[in-house]
Amino acid sequence: MDDLATKTILITGATDGLGKGIALELARRRATVLVHGRDEARADKIAEDVLAAGATGARVYVADLASLEDVRKLAAAVREAEPRLDVLVNNAGIGTTVPTKERATSKDGHELRFAVNYLAHYLLTRELLPLLKSSAPSRIVNVSSLGQAAIDFDDVMLTRSYDGVQAYCQSKLAQILDTMTLAAELAGTKVTVTALHPATYMATKIVPRPITTVEEGVEATVRLIADPALEGVTGKFWNGKQEATALDQAYDADARKKLAALSDRLVRA
Repeated sequence: MDDLATKTILITGATDGLGKGIALELARRRATVLVHGRDEARADKIAEDVLAAGATGARVYVADLASLEDVRKLAAAVREAEPRLDVLVNNAGIGTTVPTKERATSKDGHELRFAVNYLAHYLLTRELLPLLKSSAPSRIVNVSSLGQAAIDFDDVMLTRSYDGVQAYCQSKLAQILDTMTLAAELAGTKVTVTALHPATYMATKIVPRPITTVEEGVEATVRLIADPALEGVTGKFWNGKQEATALDQAYDADARKKLAALSDRLVRA
């Protein structure tokens, strides 16, 4: 087991499910774990568990990813308090029917799944890039999914026709498009960016009928976080531990440019 005592790792959505499992596994490897959650009491409890599991350190950061203002405050707090950041794990997300089956919007008026699963992490990543670069070699790991749907750039917010599966799946594909875009932008900086489908229908609160365990997802994700053999590997999508091919749109340079321009406009609006 790799000793991560010198590593500081931020995990979004670390109070439940996969994020909690990742936090505890990294704690057993002695990392300093930065626990992000929306609920401070729950995040404090996970931080206690992380320290008990052997972490070198544990600190809590509270933010609602449905608010871009909260995301900016989260990033600012991390930049101010942390001298280094070795890994950013963009894990927090909402499913096809949780917290609601109906179309909902973020505090900024964006379709909720696109906002939380993708746009918040797009902004958080860019806000933390200076710290990641100064800590290089460092890694960004985007927890995506095999559940992917092409983005309709004429109706990204699904105002004409809403479907929870489409909303979730396009948000997950957006993560992969951004993984490839950012990997190219960061070439030569020693900051790598990868995305993965951790496991299929893990036993988490957003999955109604699980067929795999959280532990399987934790193992696949921690591999991208910590495996020395993956040092320098960037711009890749993984299905568990196997390199995989995403939906065709992920390899469309024009689509990636459109998404980057849209994302930049939305976070600066």
